[in-house]
Amino acid sequence: MYKDYPAAYQTTKGSALQVDQAFYARLRERKEARTLIEQFEIPIRTGRAWKVPAGHLFRVTTPHGPQVGDFNVWNAHDPRERMWAARTRQLQGAHVSTYDRLWSNLPFLRPLLTITDDSLADYGIDEHGGRLHDLLGTRCDPYVNKMLTGEDFHHHCHSNLTRAVLPHGLTEFDVHDVLNIFQCTGLNHDDLYFMKACPAKPGDYLEFFAEIDVLCALSTCPGGDLSLAMWGPEAQDPLSVCRPLGVEIYRVEDSLLEGWESPKRAAYQGQHGLTLPKPSWEQ
Repeated sequence: MYKDYPAAYQTTKGSALQVDQAFYARLRERKEARTLIEQFEIPIRTGRAWKVPAGHLFRVTTPHGPQVGDFNVWNAHDPRERMWAARTRQLQGAHVSTYDRLWSNLPFLRPLLTITDDSLADYGIDEHGGRLHDLLGTRCDPYVNKMLTGEDFHHHCHSNLTRAVLPHGLTEFDVHDVLNIFQCTGLNHDDLYFMKACPAKPGDYLEFFAEIDVLCALSTCPGGDLSLAMWGPEAQDPLSVCRPLGVEIYRVEDSLLEGWESPKRAAYQGQHGLTLPKPSWEQ
């Protein structure tokens, strides 16, 4: 076992990393002050995109049992701003849960979503070092699959997300590194990535608060609950362990949002040391 070592990015009082937990706890606990405005299921091995206005809540659920979902999110008005998995991993952790945030890429750098509730928060760390809601890995894709198996398969998460966002004017190039919701992962003693069977049960959920207007997309992973190997000597088709995922979107009463405001993009002006002094003939 390694000795513990302090994190590089520390949360200090008054810093941008400090979260108003009382505010998000109020959103979580005041169930009577929210109204369900949309609800749908995403069938197995497909994807769907949807919009959530700033100040609303939404949940990703497992209505029929364990299933992994690969999640992307963009600014609904400017898709150049999207989730930055690597920086979120540094600022929040390689696995996320309640009060963690999903941060956007440069030059925007602000929280897109804050996690307000996680029915699996008590899972913690298992005997293999596995944890839930993974930012270590990324989406499965047909390019790696072709490289490893020599076969074409068109329903990997990358492809599902690509099809999901096409109606919103986005393309494959807009699909980015994901949050693997309900996925149990870690690094083994050889520092190699592993995936374990999803422990979710019917009715589990991960709940988010939209800090800005967002476009979300979710793929129901073709690996299902990841209890069966997809590659290697024991690989088999995991169709039998694939299940739909659910999405619920809620409007909350204005009183719950008192004191909250949508975060502004990063204050840095983007000069990057490129500003040059005026030549003498222009002064």
